[in-house]
Amino acid sequence: MPAHDWKRVNAGAFHHFHTCWVAELAKTLNDGVLPPDYYALAEQVAGGVIPDVLTLQTAAPGEDEPEPVGGLAVAVQPPKARFSATFEADIYAERSRTVVIRHTSGDRVIAMIEIVSPGNKATRHALDSFVDKAYAALKAGCHLLVIDLFPPGPRDPQGIHGALAEEFGEAGFELPADKPLALASYSAGELKRYYVEPLAVGDALPDMPLFLTADVYVPVPLEATYLAAWSAVPRRWQVEVEGRNA
Repeated sequence: MPAHDWKRVNAGAFHHFHTCWVAELAKTLNDGVLPPDYYALAEQVAGGVIPDVLTLQTAAPGEDEPEPVGGLAVAVQPPKARFSATFEADIYAERSRTVVIRHTSGDRVIAMIEIVSPGNKATRHALDSFVDKAYAALKAGCHLLVIDLFPPGPRDPQGIHGALAEEFGEAGFELPADKPLALASYSAGELKRYYVEPLAVGDALPDMPLFLTADVYVPVPLEATYLAAWSAVPRRWQVEVEGRNA
């Protein structure tokens, strides 16, 4: 199923779909996508931020981070994305002390998935809050996957990834004019690396990497989970989103 034009409906209709998609993503991650020592929770509070999906590792605080048993190594199977690069941030600045994001369970927070909503772009404050949250998570070593199915606006002319790149001091990223939507995955190692796949309405959603370490990831099946969430959208809103008569 192609990505839909969610601008056709109100924020409430998208919120319903958003909620269903979050649940499907967490379920799918827990049904075998994540290695055995990892698990996903939907909409949890972690260190003052509320991610849509939180990936945790069942290791007690203070233990050395073990390598995942499972997952794909970047060196062996690099993620497929149209744009891939490293933020050229100051390495020494990256080594400064930061606040580590942890879940209240005590297990180690590894990664977050964020699905961008219209409200995240509605005002300058909302956009800045979203970008600040993503930037803080990456600086703290939390890997990130951002799903942005809304086109750029006056506050984010190159989408959420463009705004986040500017936060890292790297202006100049440009989305293709014919593909204004974007999926962006970030590895939060000492050097922050990103993988961005532009999309247009009508494109299928590719799998995107969710990093567990700086060099190991799992592919997240966005198309399958999107389809499952779409089936839970009331027909009245499916018709509206698809721009067809009832």
